[in-house]
Amino acid sequence: GQTYHQVGSLEKAMTLYEEFLKITKAKLGDKHRDVAIMLKCMAQVHHERKEYTDAIRLYEEALSVGRAALGQLHPEVACTLNKMGNLYYEKGDYDAAIRVYQEGLEVERAVLDSFHPNITVTLTNIGQIYKLRGQYHDALVLYKEAVKVQRRYLSDSHPKIAVTLTSIALIHYQNRNYKKALKVYQDVLRIRRDAYGDVHVDVASTLNSIGLVLFKMELHSLAMQSFMEGLRIRKHLLGDCHRDVAIILYNIATIHLETGAEDEAMSFYHQTLYVERAALGPEHSDVVLTLQHIAQVYQQRGELTDALLYFYEALDIQRRTLGSTHVAVAETLNNIGNVHMQSGDAQEVMKAFTEALRVFRLNGKSDDELNVSGFNFYSLAKLHPEC
Repeated sequence: GQTYHQVGSLEKAMTLYEEFLKITKAKLGDKHRDVAIMLKCMAQVHHERKEYTDAIRLYEEALSVGRAALGQLHPEVACTLNKMGNLYYEKGDYDAAIRVYQEGLEVERAVLDSFHPNITVTLTNIGQIYKLRGQYHDALVLYKEAVKVQRRYLSDSHPKIAVTLTSIALIHYQNRNYKKALKVYQDVLRIRRDAYGDVHVDVASTLNSIGLVLFKMELHSLAMQSFMEGLRIRKHLLGDCHRDVAIILYNIATIHLETGAEDEAMSFYHQTLYVERAALGPEHSDVVLTLQHIAQVYQQRGELTDALLYFYEALDIQRRTLGSTHVAVAETLNNIGNVHMQSGDAQEVMKAFTEALRVFRLNGKSDDELNVSGFNFYSLAKLHPEC
C-alpha cells in the first residue's frame, strides 16, 4: 500500500490500507499502534485528494488511537498532529493549524532531542502562519529559534539554514527594516555561494532580493549591480525566456525609470514583455502588469496615443480573463480616463470614468475609488509583486 501511495496510485493504496486495517483490528484490537499508523496513512490519501472532511476524521481517529496505544508523549503522536496542522494550513484555517502545530511542538520538545530536525520544521510551520497574518514579531521569534536549532545539527553553511534566514530577511523587508534585511540576505548569499558556487538559481534569487532591499534604501547603483548579476545567472541557467528572467528585467526597468533614464526603462520593459509573452502566454497577469507600466511611462512622457494603445491592450486581456465586471477592469478604465483627460478628449473621459464607476459600484467600492485627479504614476506598485 505504501509503495502504491508513493507512486501516486491512491485508489490501490487505499484498498490495501483498508484491508490491512481490517486484519490488524481483528488480530490486535482497535487500540493498537499499527491501527493508528494505518488510519494516518488513510487520512493522508484523503488529504492528497483534498477530501478534507474525511482526512480530518481519520487523522483524529488516528490521534485518539495513537494516544491510547502509545501515550500522550510519543513521536508518532507528534507526527499525526503535524499532518493535521498541514491540512488545516492548506484549508486556510490558521487558528486550528496553529493550535495543532503547537500541540505537536510540545510533544516534540518532550520526547525528542532539543536540536531534532522535526522541531525546526514545526517552528517554521508556525512562523509561516504568523508571517501570513502579519504577526511579524511572533514569526521572527520562531524563525530565530529554528535557526538556533538548525545550527546545532547542521553546519553554518548548510542550505537549509539559508532557507530559514530568507524568511527572517523577508520579514525585516516587509517591516521596512532594510538594514537588517540586507545583513541577513548577505548571510544567505554567503551560505548559498559556499554550498552551490556562484552560478545557481538560489544565488540568483538572493541577488534579486538584495537588489530589492538596496532599491528601497535608494542605493540604485548597487541595486542595479545585484539585479544585473542575478540576470546573468538566470539567463545562463534558465535561458532567455523564463519568467524569473522577466522578473529581474522588470526590476531593472524600474530602477532606470526611478533614476530618470526613461529610454533604458522602456527598453527593459519591452524586453520584459517579450519574455513574459514567450514564457507565460499572451494573456497572463504578468503581461497585463507590464503593459500597464509601459502605458504609464508613455503617459508620463506625454506620448498619449501610445499610452492608450497599451492600456487598451491590457484592458482587453483583463476583460477576457477576469470578466468585464472585475475591479481590476475598473482600475484600468480609470487610468484610460486619465489619459483622455490629459489629451482633452472630454467625451472619452466621461465614457471611461462612467464605466469605471459602474464596475467599482458593482464590486461594492466607494465612488472615492475613482481617481480623477490626473496622472499618478505611482498608482501601480513599483517593483514586481512576485519577486
